[in-house]
Amino acid sequence: MTSVVNGRLFVESFVTLFVIMDPLGTLPVFLALTATAGRRERIRAARQAVAVALLVIVVFAVFGQGILNYLHVTLPALQGAGGLLLLLIALQLLNDQTDTEPVRTEGVNIAFVPLGTPLLAGPGAIAAVIVFVNRVHGVPDALGLALGVVGIHLVLYLTMRFGTVFLRLLGRSGVSLVTRISGLLLSAIAVQLIADSVRAFVEGAA
Repeated sequence: MTSVVNGRLFVESFVTLFVIMDPLGTLPVFLALTATAGRRERIRAARQAVAVALLVIVVFAVFGQGILNYLHVTLPALQGAGGLLLLLIALQLLNDQTDTEPVRTEGVNIAFVPLGTPLLAGPGAIAAVIVFVNRVHGVPDALGLALGVVGIHLVLYLTMRFGTVFLRLLGRSGVSLVTRISGLLLSAIAVQLIADSVRAFVEGAA
């Protein structure tokens, strides 16, 4: 009897996206960016960020390769752009500028940028989903991948939704420390994205 869902593709896609999107690693950045927000604002930011990330992932899963080809954009270029954007955010966190940019910029919702993308739905996650889509050959495969994508986004939401409890426990000094640490971690992620992008360009030119 044929399985309704490809369990192997579900597990592989879920684990891969879990490692790339890193819910626990994202939590300090989320807390730092929403440190001055109220409880309802933080919950709404978590919900919106996950919704944006899911939308971006789904769009690239369906149209990703076609979009990149049409714009003549390679995955390494996407990695480099995402890395530069994250580096700017990291520098602001390290300089304790979370009360201004990007948290309180007029007309800018941090749930969209940088949380939803490129922090959650970044180049790595987009590239992984495009790779997995190329392995879909039938309904069971499609369902397995869909469940993997939805599953990791549910984990992301729960992590940020209940991660606000840590904010109350940390206090003002704790939040300042988390902000600095998250800025350092985010800068490392950004540099790694840029390094991977440069390496891919060099290998492609060789």
